Amino acid sequence: MGDEEAMSASDEGNARTAGYAPHPYIGGRTAVLRALSAWRMRWPGAPRVIVLTGNPGSGRSRLITGFLMLCDPDYRKRLPLDELDPATVPPDLPPPAVPGPEGRTAAQVLWLLADHFDLRAGRTEDVFTELAAREEPVTIVVPDVDRAGPVRAAQEPARLIREVLAPLAAVETVQLLADVPRELAAELAGALPSGQVQVIDLDAPEWADPAGLVLHAETALDPGTGAPELPYTTDPSARRALAEALAGRAAGNRLTVQLAVQSLIMQPEGFDPADPALLPGSVGEALDVHARRLGADPQTLRLMLAPLAFAEGEGLPVQLLVPLASAVAGRDMSQDIADGMLLAAPFIQPVEAEADDDAADGSAADGEGDTDAPGAGPARPLLRLMHPALAEEIRAGLPDVRDAQTKIAMALLEAVPQQDWAQADPYLRDHLAAHTLEAGLLPQLLTDPGLFAHADPVVLRAAIEAVPLEALGAPARTYLRTAPLLTRSQAPAEMRAAFLETAFVEDGLTPYAEALHTRGFRLPWRTLWSAPLPGVRAVTTGTLPQEGAQSAEGAGPRPVVALVVPEGTPGSRTVSSPAEGTGAEPGTTEGTDGAGAPDVAPAPGGQAILLHDLRAPEFLDADPAQVLRPTEDERAEAPFGLSRGADYLRVWARATQEVVAALVSDTPITGADLSADGVLVIATERGVTARQILAAAPAAPTVPAQRAGTTDADASHGLEGDHS
Repeated sequence: MGDEEAMSASDEGNARTAGYAPHPYIGGRTAVLRALSAWRMRWPGAPRVIVLTGNPGSGRSRLITGFLMLCDPDYRKRLPLDELDPATVPPDLPPPAVPGPEGRTAAQVLWLLADHFDLRAGRTEDVFTELAAREEPVTIVVPDVDRAGPVRAAQEPARLIREVLAPLAAVETVQLLADVPRELAAELAGALPSGQVQVIDLDAPEWADPAGLVLHAETALDPGTGAPELPYTTDPSARRALAEALAGRAAGNRLTVQLAVQSLIMQPEGFDPADPALLPGSVGEALDVHARRLGADPQTLRLMLAPLAFAEGEGLPVQLLVPLASAVAGRDMSQDIADGMLLAAPFIQPVEAEADDDAADGSAADGEGDTDAPGAGPARPLLRLMHPALAEEIRAGLPDVRDAQTKIAMALLEAVPQQDWAQADPYLRDHLAAHTLEAGLLPQLLTDPGLFAHADPVVLRAAIEAVPLEALGAPARTYLRTAPLLTRSQAPAEMRAAFLETAFVEDGLTPYAEALHTRGFRLPWRTLWSAPLPGVRAVTTGTLPQEGAQSAEGAGPRPVVALVVPEGTPGSRTVSSPAEGTGAEPGTTEGTDGAGAPDVAPAPGGQAILLHDLRAPEFLDADPAQVLRPTEDERAEAPFGLSRGADYLRVWARATQEVVAALVSDTPITGADLSADGVLVIATERGVTARQILAAAPAAPTVPAQRAGTTDADASHGLEGDHS
């Protein structure tokens, strides 16, 4: 920022000498706060991009949080701004965009930004183009890049750097501050000219804050902030001396100091502030010193915490701690954990997960939600470690990380009740794939269609995408193809099963589609057949008289569907009359009637028609002119009606006006029709599918019901719109 080289740790002392109070949340870091404030003000010579980095536990997250307090107009009112160093307080400006990456994919972070700035981008590259075209610069702060991604082993932080942060940093109208782990900082900073980017390493001498670390420890030891009354906490001089000793031993690492203070506050037995052997110098030593001081085996403590070091998502369900710890240790750990929870307490953080929506909604065949199902009802208690760096330390101390993860994955699989994913704890459904990914076992897991339907699609998709495509089996490739639809539609488990059922039929995996009908889902349809036939412009259901039908006992017209296809399509016939085989009555215009009338007017001068059996996967060699189309009266008397938009449609019962099936397509719908007996034929850019609607036909009303829903003229709600 012009004179950033002059900024150093001496600024902390200068600020205190001038009588300025430290930031109430950070407790120091004056030099960094001055640099960030200059960046926020776009001070002449200040860099446009700041990359904040440091060792795990160096306090990056806390620093970013404290700085954002100064940038938030509402939070500023609660801070003693007049008492702070003016050079650390940015002006009162609109708050920056802060797309939190924790647990999110790179794509999700990017679309958070697009939503924040009301961009009209339809593709990822359009986001950067629209930001570059803005007249006023935009300010973006991205904290906790190291926590990005729903799957730890999928390396989402690196993807976030490559696909989002580096392109953002290259946009001249973007002012970017990113909290980045050290191993990725050089990659982000190296893509820009030196005058536009500044790397602030919190562990470098010019940015270190030893005095602030002492203040942090001293405050945590103060009985006024919750510490117990002990000789070294109540006596100010003793408290100060202990804080200086802890900070000096920790070599500037705030997490080490935090864990040491937490240890002696929660369990002060056996602590002597005069004994330097009881002062940890690293995160790992904080674990081991704590265990030895309380007469426990450090390795036992690490084994107790090992499942939490591998935990995904928000944390590990309490009931899984014992079986997973036993699996990693290779022995029964139940007594160790029962006796040692107080030992582990300084390193564990309890959290509550939200109730599981899929379980609460219910997906049983009777349609009733089971309030006793795992995950339904109240929030579930979870456990997690105090900091990701603690998890890294515990994993690094294991002799074989992959072997430990394999044991955890097998124990999780055994915990699925009767291998029924509907009964499994949400953690098992959503995160088993992440554990098997790191164990190298994920491809073997991806054969169960029930898991595909029940698992969180964002998490499962991220895990599968981390596996080379050639290592995936056909079911997994089908899931990967369908995953964008599952994630964008935010469909519940039952609708995910329905989408996957059709996708399996489209890909020739009929046994997997049939399996979904045996897993307790009340699916809205059964996919009868699929034809990979691009270019279909319209579809019409009808019947085809069969030769000898009058003499053959029980024989009748054959249900068929007529497909309007490009000229020259193999098996098609060109008809000269616009009405032949298209389903249009002479003198009428095809439109979207709720009865499922054809949707596109035929081209003048003839068109190509291809006939297909309505229920069986069989093209027919027959004259389209022989097809008998339903009359308007027959359509009006049908039990179901159809309404659609560009990429969605609904089937509704005429008697009750109730929607019995709703579909969102990942490609534009080019044609749709619904037969009187409830066979829904849909043409998209990918091909044609036929689905039998499974809802029972309601009794016909005495007075014809009015059509419900929207017409084809309605604008599509898109993939994230109406999903009734």
